[in-house]
Amino acid sequence: MRSKPELQATIREPGAGRAVLVVNARSRRGRRLLPEARRLMREAGLEFAEVHPVTDPTRLGALFERVLASSPDLVVVGGGDGTIAEAVSHLAHHDVALGVLPFGTTNNFARSLELPLDLPGAVRILAEGKVADVDVGWFQSTGDPQGEQGEDEHIFANMVSLGLSVQVAEHVPHGLKRVLGRPAYALTAARLLPRHQPFTATITVDGEEQTVTTHQLNIANGAHHSGQRIARDASPDDRLLAVYRLGDGRRLRLAGATLRHVLTGQWRSLSEDAFLTTGEVRVSTDPPLAVDVDGEIRGRTPVTIRLHGNALRVIVPESFLDT
Repeated sequence: MRSKPELQATIREPGAGRAVLVVNARSRRGRRLLPEARRLMREAGLEFAEVHPVTDPTRLGALFERVLASSPDLVVVGGGDGTIAEAVSHLAHHDVALGVLPFGTTNNFARSLELPLDLPGAVRILAEGKVADVDVGWFQSTGDPQGEQGEDEHIFANMVSLGLSVQVAEHVPHGLKRVLGRPAYALTAARLLPRHQPFTATITVDGEEQTVTTHQLNIANGAHHSGQRIARDASPDDRLLAVYRLGDGRRLRLAGATLRHVLTGQWRSLSEDAFLTTGEVRVSTDPPLAVDVDGEIRGRTPVTIRLHGNALRVIVPESFLDT
């Protein structure tokens, strides 16, 4: 593995590095913004040995495997959190930097990296930013359909979720999401909440168990959920998983907790009682529940989640605190 300055120097030196561009053309803005993104990147001096507009997201995994086989120094990925998560699962633990063009609806990972969400700003960071190391998560659930395909398939970028958000992700209309963006999730949650049943979760850390009843439980590596900051000191580079629930078994408490999350997340701290921070956690539920990993259903509980510190290289603003 090269040092971060060595990799950065290779990427920045004209003609020295090998860069690849992958864009999910089915993401909310991918198809529309791809021509403009390519123009801006050419003007910024970014040239690509390969360009892959992807219209079938099911092919992303195989594509990233082929891209890695060509030994790139930089892989720029345009898309939403699902596309970025697929890239992270393959690029983690490799000597290659990930650049992000945030073309999705919530862009949680891009927000956690403190990237501009506008296209000119994102391209500017690709051209002028630095190479940093950030954490990723690892998980193992029951009945994961990808569980036998290799270690990389267990890596995640941002969050593991249980509860109402899983149903929301499954039922939010794609057309509504395209038109409204993030509010589409809130409207879908409001429609599903009256019928959603609470569950009991047993959270095990360092051999100690804690049991809670709730409608929503999250285990975050990143700093954002649903486009909102989790806590002011949360970061994908803090060597911590943040475990937290929204409300208890009462539906109105879930609504109130979600509202507080939206309004006060930027001022809260991970040291508060609402959060449990750890490097590894196991969660079992009654009843067993589907496990949402970065927006994709990956088996059911029980699930074990671990932190892999400094496992992913990314292009971030110079102001990003790289520890």
